[in-house]
Amino acid sequence: MCLAVPGKVLDIEERDGTRMATVDFGGVVKEVCLEYVPDLQVGEYAIVHVGFALQRLDEDSARQTLALFEELGLLQEEFGDPWEAAAAEAGAPPAAVGGDTAREARK
Repeated sequence: MCLAVPGKVLDIEERDGTRMATVDFGGVVKEVCLEYVPDLQVGEYAIVHVGFALQRLDEDSARQTLALFEELGLLQEEFGDPWEAAAAEAGAPPAAVGGDTAREARK
């Protein structure tokens, strides 16, 4: 499932003519394109879908939505480790694919 998730803009830079931001989604930090919301500033919140900020959002709404997504397990589903998710679906214990050694090997 792909969600539109609220996140807080931590910093903004221009890369090859494109405004990009580092955005915090309740502890998960990702790079996001700001071309659809060009006036978004550091410290503001935005709804983000597939790597693009789509709309500005007030802080209270963003925090409430993130809390609800966390409670429902949707943040882990959206941003979790795909290797662990695949193992869980296959019925393997997390240690079989997780752990520091396996994680380091994937980097």
